[in-house]
Amino acid sequence: MGLIFLSIILLCTCFASNLAPYDPLEQFRDHMLTPPAWVEGGSSQFLLGTDEIGRDMLSRLIYGGRWAFLVGFSSVTLSLIPSIFIGLIAAFFPKILGSFIMRIADIMMALPTFLLALVIVAILGPSIFNAIIAITLGSIPSYVRFIRGMAIGEINKEYVLSARTTGASIWRLMFLTVFPNCFAPILISAVSGIASAALTAAALSFVGLGIPPPTPDWGAMLTGARDYIESAWWLITMPSIVIVFLILSINLVGDGLRDALDPKLQRNH
Repeated sequence: MGLIFLSIILLCTCFASNLAPYDPLEQFRDHMLTPPAWVEGGSSQFLLGTDEIGRDMLSRLIYGGRWAFLVGFSSVTLSLIPSIFIGLIAAFFPKILGSFIMRIADIMMALPTFLLALVIVAILGPSIFNAIIAITLGSIPSYVRFIRGMAIGEINKEYVLSARTTGASIWRLMFLTVFPNCFAPILISAVSGIASAALTAAALSFVGLGIPPPTPDWGAMLTGARDYIESAWWLITMPSIVIVFLILSINLVGDGLRDALDPKLQRNH
């Protein structure tokens, strides 16, 4: 079910220009705060209603998914690339480099990821590029710690010792021997990280430090809806539902990948 819902959102965002009934920035001044079509006073012209300045909610939700996926995939990819290298270095050189790397990671992890991203965006300024940078930097320490732990668990296994005896170089051991056996858990963690990054991006936009308006973004839509919680419930309800189901579907897909790729779980079954 998670994969089905996630696929629906992906298709909607990829073909937003074809599926959205209107331009997300187009304003219908004669239909401001129109409720959803199934509510009294609603219009079939706007299935999910309109916002405070007459923009179609359905169109903005469809286009807003683009930024959620862009930030999620980009930040996870950009954080994994250096984290894999740094984590393996920390595992294979534990005395000096490993200790230094982990102390730096501990210092960075002392701050919550959202708070660290908030500080970085506040310094750099609100934009989608700065939001990706902030979430990337905030995610690297946890990935480094996770990858280091996975690599340490593999280093003393027989296949690694066998590769050492054949004269394999340290870089070959790191990237061709140990890393492939850590790939499945890293992939599962990355999928869950996409959900976390998308949620952090929405939170940054909610406090005004994410994607600047009038770009359609789910977090920014919630910001504009705060003054209409009682009079126009759909403004805050619709983006909230989409965010909740997106995070839930990504986490369900991550659980499915874990069940499919984790050999320990397969043996238990």
